[in-house]
Amino acid sequence: MTTTDWLTDIALVLVVFRQLREGRLDLKTFLIPLGIVAFVAHSYLHSIPTAGNDLVLIGALTAAGAALGVAGGLYTRIRVSGEHLLIKAGFVSAALWVLGMGARMGFQVWVDHGGAPHVAQFSIAHQITTDQAWVAAFVLMALTEVVTRLATIFIRGRMVAARRQPVAATEMHPVRTLDRTV
Repeated sequence: MTTTDWLTDIALVLVVFRQLREGRLDLKTFLIPLGIVAFVAHSYLHSIPTAGNDLVLIGALTAAGAALGVAGGLYTRIRVSGEHLLIKAGFVSAALWVLGMGARMGFQVWVDHGGAPHVAQFSIAHQITTDQAWVAAFVLMALTEVVTRLATIFIRGRMVAARRQPVAATEMHPVRTLDRTV
């Protein structure tokens, strides 16, 4: 792994640790992780191989990324405080994030330190035609995990804000009841 590989993987792991402390749900919440995965996709995703079972591998890891992302988004607490939405990643959300990012990092370290022949053997046995299939699968897994987690948080944030709005409107314009005495 190159220094850039380590830095981007660590940066993605640190994104969720930043959210272990409660903070505002704002544009930075979305732009920082999206910027990191856009950089990773641009740097590493040069093609998506379609021969043999390459798409099966890519689809399986992309689906795993989506599952981790949605679950991580669901286990992130979102609440209203005054005019702002606050976000806090819980233990489960952080663990899922580290699991996904750590699995990719661990796989790369393993391949670099003796696992390459095993991956080659697996690839031949399962008709995975090129190492670019593995790269595409792991990059798309990371991209999908980030995007689905953020999408889940965005949707949940909108839902929390929408539930809060009618309450705020009622507080501003109290409903007047008619006093009907007979």
